[in-house]
Amino acid sequence: MDVFNWIAQLLLAGIFFFAGASKLVAYRKVVKLLESRPRRKEILLPKWQGVLIGLLEVSAALALVIPTPWLPFALAQHHLLVCMASLGLALLMVVAATYHIRRKEPSSPEFTLFLLSFLVLYARWIQ
Repeated sequence: MDVFNWIAQLLLAGIFFFAGASKLVAYRKVVKLLESRPRRKEILLPKWQGVLIGLLEVSAALALVIPTPWLPFALAQHHLLVCMASLGLALLMVVAATYHIRRKEPSSPEFTLFLLSFLVLYARWIQ
C-alpha cells in the first residue's frame, strides 16, 4: 500500500508543481492561452491572486515529496506535513471547482485532483 501512496503523492506533487510554477513564471501567458480556447470566458483573477495560488500549489507540492529526515520531529511524526499539504490541496480544489461551476465550466479535473489529494490524506492519516 505504501508504494501506491508514494505513486499518488508523486503524481499529485508533479501536477501541482508544474501548474503552480506556470502561474508564477508566466501568469499572463497562461491566461492568454486559456482564454484563446473556444467557448472560454475571460479569466477574472488578478495577477496577485494567480501568484498566490501558484505559491500555494508549489509549496504544497514540495511538502508532499520532502524527505522525512529533513523535517523537524513535530512535522515528521505521523506524516503531519504531508497531511497538511494534501488537505490544503483538497481545499484549494474545492475552491477551484466552485469557481468553475459558477462560470458554468466543467470541473471534473478539480474533482479528480480533490479525490487524489483526499486519498493521500487518508492513506497517510491512518499510518
